[in-house]
Order: sequence, then structure tokens, then C-alpha cells
Amino acid sequence: MDRLASLFETHAAFVARALRRLGIPDRDVEDGLQEVFLIAQSKLDAIEAGKEKSFLFGIARRRASTLRRSLDRASRRNELSLNDIETSEPPPDSAEWTEQRRARALLDEVLDALPLDLRTVLVLHELEEMESAEIAEMLGIPTGTVASRLRRAREKFEIEADRMRARLAIEDER
Repeated sequence: MDRLASLFETHAAFVARALRRLGIPDRDVEDGLQEVFLIAQSKLDAIEAGKEKSFLFGIARRRASTLRRSLDRASRRNELSLNDIETSEPPPDSAEWTEQRRARALLDEVLDALPLDLRTVLVLHELEEMESAEIAEMLGIPTGTVASRLRRAREKFEIEADRMRARLAIEDER
């Protein structure tokens, strides 16, 4: 198996989750995944053995940032926010699917309120279950910076979650 195919087989699911959790709508994740691996293909010689995941995440983070800016500009032109854009076609009616979709939309809303540097560390640590040292290596920052960002991200996450809970309580009363 060639190196690109091996990279894809090993890391595609992680890259797709990273793109999604960095704010890429479901309908755009597959395109983003293809872009990440096209870029990786052109830079195969630059990918150090043992650091493939970090390299791919760096590409995914930059692609997510670029795509989010593009989507934000497009949504402003259409007077929509990113939260108003439908992210996927619904499957057959299912209460469980509906609840999962609602929970993910609420999580996305809270994560969208975080600055990208805090969001990235929180997603990698809490959702991808990566250790601080691995995150530090992946992002090219000191472990202490990871710890500081994680602490600030958790604090901001709680503040935003409390705001959302208050808003939802008011909406439920109506």
C-alpha cells in the first residue's frame, strides 16, 4: 500500500472529526477531507515518520479556518448566520436522531463561541482524548500553553453553556 493510502486509511476518520469539530458543516466535511489529503499528497516528502497525525491536523486546522471564513462571508451576503445553514439532509424520522442532531447543534453553538486557539485545544483534549504533551507537539506550542488554553477553554465553555441553558429555559417557557 502506498504512503498516501496508508495515511488515509489510518487518519481519515480523525481528520474528518477534526474538521467537523472545528466548525465545518457536515455537508462540507467530505470536501475538506479530500482537500487535506490532496495537500498531504503534494507534501508527502515533508511528512516526518511518526508525526503524520500532527501534520494532517495542521492542514485540517488551516483548511477549516479558511472554509469557515468563506462560509461566514457567504452567510453574511445571504444575511444568514452559520447556525442557520442546514448542515445535512435528515434521514428518516427518528426521535433519537433528532435528539442527537439537536445536542450536536447545541455543542457546535457553544464551541463556535470559543476562539479557535481555545476551541482547538478543548476539542483535541476532551473529544479526541489526546494528552497535553501530544497536543503540544501537534500544535507546536509548550505543554504549559496547552494547559493554560485548556483551562481558559473550559471556563469559557461553561460560561457559554450557562448562557445557552438560560436561553433554552426562556424558550421552553414560551
